[in-house]
Amino acid sequence: MDQSIAYTNTDWSGLLLRLTLALVMLPHGAQKMLGIFGGYGFKATMSFFTDSMKLPSPVAFLVIIIEFVGPISLLLGFGTRLWATALAIVMIGAVWTTSGQHGFFMNWYGNQAGEGFEYHLLVIGLCLSLLISGGGQYALDRLF
Repeated sequence: MDQSIAYTNTDWSGLLLRLTLALVMLPHGAQKMLGIFGGYGFKATMSFFTDSMKLPSPVAFLVIIIEFVGPISLLLGFGTRLWATALAIVMIGAVWTTSGQHGFFMNWYGNQAGEGFEYHLLVIGLCLSLLISGGGQYALDRLF
């Protein structure tokens, strides 16, 4: 593996960043993959992505995998930069296809047609920080 991809600093910030990102994203991935936390599960999510959102099947599949496997890998600090990049791309895609049209703010009071993209920007910021720092303390990346 290329040292620039696997290298991680030894700061605690990388650990805090990846744990925060993992804990925020894992429930979303579990909704899509397993149907828990109020989600619909893999089959229904695939159907929604392909039929309603008109995403190609491989893209829909990758979104579900990235949102489910990515946070688990981040908890372990395995492939931190890879998964941070993938999650950032998913969030950019979500802004592009869904949230961007609803403005910046989340729909706290139910007076918008949908959710804005402020949440997505926070996730992208966490991802970019992990791209710079790596996984930090207790990351399996450090073994490589």
